[in-house]
Amino acid sequence: MSFPVVAAIVGSAIAAVRRPGEVFISAVQHLAAGIVLAAVVGEILPELRNEGRLPWAVAGFALGVALMLTLGAYGRRVDAQRAGAAPVGFLVAVGIDLLLDGLLVGLAVQLGSTQGLILTIALTLEVSFLALSVVGELTDRGFDAKRAALTCAGLGLLTAVGAILGALVLGGVGPAGLAFGLAFGAAALLYLAIEELIAEAHETKETTLLSGMFFLGFLVIYVLAELGG
Repeated sequence: MSFPVVAAIVGSAIAAVRRPGEVFISAVQHLAAGIVLAAVVGEILPELRNEGRLPWAVAGFALGVALMLTLGAYGRRVDAQRAGAAPVGFLVAVGIDLLLDGLLVGLAVQLGSTQGLILTIALTLEVSFLALSVVGELTDRGFDAKRAALTCAGLGLLTAVGAILGALVLGGVGPAGLAFGLAFGAAALLYLAIEELIAEAHETKETTLLSGMFFLGFLVIYVLAELGG
């Protein structure tokens, strides 16, 4: 539980000391997207198949998609109405993402030791890179470096809240509940990777190196999973 929280704090501090440039942020977003997709494809989906609870998985995935699409629409509407003010919608979306990341860490205690470790590593890397990206986004919107770093570090604590809830509330649930929770988390992570990280990464002029960072992130998690297996 502590690893993603520390990652958010460290990433925020690094970005506050030296604000990352647009190309670096785009590279980080590509890398994080690859990491997230690898965790979903390599760890969550196989576990869902093993559980064999298709109706519950479909229900969890559908609810996760509905929630993330609703939050995305809300964030865009609020930020459009508050042009020049603090990006409330953006921060709410990031907070929900981190809360769900923590929830998956909590659920990971019920998976095999290797799967749980790989998922935790993937989420820790994703949170650290997300912190760098968020601080850069906030400074672009008028936050000074210190305020942006403190805001992002505070959001990182939501990962701990999600992990505690995942371990306490969902701990010991049966196969149906586990399938529902994993599918819900998978939908949230896919939204983060495709609609947030990749979409924002493509706001910077695309290069071969930037595109390659996505595949590097995917490969890193795949190699870790193979070594752990």
